[in-house]
Amino acid sequence: MNRRTLLGALAAPALIRPSLAQQDWPSRAVTLVVPFATGGPSDLIARIAAQHMQQTLGRPFVVENRPGATGEVGARQVIRTAPDGYTLMHAPISTWAINVALRPNLAYDPTTQLTRITVTVRTPNVLVVNPQSVPVQDFAGLIDWMKRNAATASYPSSGVGSSDHLTAEMFKQATGTEMAHIPYSGGGPAMTSLMAGTTQISFQNLGAVIPHIQSGRLKALMVTASQRTPVLPGVPTGQEAGLRDFVVYSWQALGGPPGMAPALVERVRDAFMGALRVPATAQRLVDAGFDIGGDTPEEFATFQAAEIARWKRVVEAGNIRPE
Repeated sequence: MNRRTLLGALAAPALIRPSLAQQDWPSRAVTLVVPFATGGPSDLIARIAAQHMQQTLGRPFVVENRPGATGEVGARQVIRTAPDGYTLMHAPISTWAINVALRPNLAYDPTTQLTRITVTVRTPNVLVVNPQSVPVQDFAGLIDWMKRNAATASYPSSGVGSSDHLTAEMFKQATGTEMAHIPYSGGGPAMTSLMAGTTQISFQNLGAVIPHIQSGRLKALMVTASQRTPVLPGVPTGQEAGLRDFVVYSWQALGGPPGMAPALVERVRDAFMGALRVPATAQRLVDAGFDIGGDTPEEFATFQAAEIARWKRVVEAGNIRPE
């Protein structure tokens, strides 16, 4: 019997009442904790799902934003709640994986202290440049520009340990280029810096940059997807640009406190993913550059372990330290 099985057996009596009540879930209001401020992808997806579930299930679904420490504050709040399905967490890759790779003294463990429910959506990042500051036409031109401007090239990010930060570091390692990291307090300020020319190069979530690419304020040179995206069919993948295995997705996932019964997990997963798969909603998400997920908790666990290992390699190779 492994440690997780033993802990589950010891906790079995505490699960009796939630398991009896799970068929009636939800019988009261449900809180969806988003461990970041309003306006980001985690918040957007949570609010879309909450609105639909409230309409179809007839109970309030309340999104509660608890920002702080790249998701740590909200995650710790959820961990302390009862495993009855009435407090859940919708959070990004940083909270579920990158924090483990980056922060050796992390105050929570998302692999053991949270119930994994499902990966809800994913989206690739896009390598974009400010065309006024970086007058290049393609990926090869960018590499040449970076080598000639290594002393002044810089990139913004939404914070240390964010997807855009570590994707850029992975890019530097893969291409042998240099550029300074300028971290901001969120994606909005990072984008403002890029479009103002304060910084020149960035990896941003696909949905966040589509309007700026279409307006010409930013130029897309590469997507980090495994294949070209229909939203930007003319933009090559990392593989096509000559970067082997350079595939990165920024993803969001749903979880809950430790000890949720498997049947309850399945019911919550079906309700949340059913909300995202409503045809009009699904099309809206696809148009914004999202792939809709819905994997099992077991698949989520395997994926999470691979992501943690991958970003640990990037962090160690780049000697990256948390703020």
